[in-house]
Amino acid sequence: MERVLARGNRRRRDASCPAPDTMDAVSDALPDHLQVADRMEAGRAARKVAPRSSHADWDAGAPHRSPVDLVEEQNATRLPWLVPVRHGRMAVSPFTFYRGAARVMASDLSATPDCGLTVQVGGDAHLSNFGTYASPERRLVFDANDFDETLPGPWEWDVKRLAASVAIAARHIGADDAAVAAATKGTVTTYRLAMREFSAVGNLDLFHRHMDIDDIRTAVESQASAAARKQFDKFEAKARSHDNLQALRKLTVEVDGKFRIKSTPPVLLPLREAPIEADVDSLHEAAVLGFSKYLDTLQDDRRALVERYTPVDVGVKVVGVGSVGTRCLIMLLEGRDRGDPLFLQIKEADPSVLEEFLGPSRYPNHGQRVVEGQRITQAVSDVFLGWTDDMILQRHHFYVRQLRDWKGSFEVDSADVRLLSNYAALCGWTLARGHARSGDAVAISAYLGTGDQSDTFDRAVTAFCLRYAERNAEYFDEFTAAISDGRLRAEFGV
Repeated sequence: MERVLARGNRRRRDASCPAPDTMDAVSDALPDHLQVADRMEAGRAARKVAPRSSHADWDAGAPHRSPVDLVEEQNATRLPWLVPVRHGRMAVSPFTFYRGAARVMASDLSATPDCGLTVQVGGDAHLSNFGTYASPERRLVFDANDFDETLPGPWEWDVKRLAASVAIAARHIGADDAAVAAATKGTVTTYRLAMREFSAVGNLDLFHRHMDIDDIRTAVESQASAAARKQFDKFEAKARSHDNLQALRKLTVEVDGKFRIKSTPPVLLPLREAPIEADVDSLHEAAVLGFSKYLDTLQDDRRALVERYTPVDVGVKVVGVGSVGTRCLIMLLEGRDRGDPLFLQIKEADPSVLEEFLGPSRYPNHGQRVVEGQRITQAVSDVFLGWTDDMILQRHHFYVRQLRDWKGSFEVDSADVRLLSNYAALCGWTLARGHARSGDAVAISAYLGTGDQSDTFDRAVTAFCLRYAERNAEYFDEFTAAISDGRLRAEFGV
């Protein structure tokens, strides 16, 4: 402080340079800044709250809520004509069921240990919720890409959700027990080592850390087979082809010289044809007003960009597995001419499935909850991120993002266990980076252990995930039985 004041005294004194006593007062008013040693001690002390080995603990035989009940309760707020599509997509395999069962696992995780260190969790961190997209600088980057369930919460929940998805996916592609365990443990180990890496860097360095396609290519070229490298090249080319012009060709038809959203029900149809609980005029008014409110959530430079585009048409588009049945819209906008389209996805944001266990979000609009959580966690975020509501009924919240801009995702069904393991490691590193940005990397790393043999947590979480893969298979059987006996209606192949 004395050195700071000495420098200040050498400057010309004016209103922008406070007097020494004023600066002391400001310093005294600031919260205490914990030193690295204090944060490390806090992490080690957290082992008393939840020993690292305790993460293997889970009473799989304890009473639990039926997965069918939990899914059905969510259906109550979803579009009835799309609920059978949701059931059909979840019923394809234990892995697709897992993708749609974030609430089911949140219920199970609520009974597991956590050490009390909080981060901005994704809430649905599975393999298919990571992927590539274009950065504002037109670089192909890799990151988590789904934040519908994001909320401040225990970092362990995200790790277990991701690692369990690895175990379930590895079983799905036919890996033997040893390979399933190795892939699962490797994911957790990568998370731990990455957190150690992030705990040792400065805040600005951490903020700018990200993974782009060149980083992935380097890893692939150094470790993978020629076949895997060829598969990676196809993946990159496919991701780069997913742009607005490709979306225009795939999602629209030309009517009287104008592009309109295609009608291929139930997965894609113009808003004017959708059997939604309002008349066409009200839907149109809600879309126009909602778009105006969305513009108000953008930074001025990004708003100026979007305002160069004119909305042309709005449609309903089914996406993914877990989101099926929510009000997911797409908006086609036109820029300088017909060859300059922009597609925005306007996706309904319900309360996070974590809120019934961790408490409500501090944001009044769940679209804002998703956007702010994404911005906190991602290294590079979509410039079009914003939020809105339905404006008329104000019962539904939405967030907005670009629909397709070099989007690429991992295809579990076509992978072998080695490729799956390598991809899972990328996800583990990325998850740790997001947690380090929003939480205390020093404390979490100290909790995990910084020694070369500190794999207690890795082994414990692996044991949990292998048991949870078995439980997920039981849930899947219970879910598909409910379809077979007519309790749940399912529509397959869409």
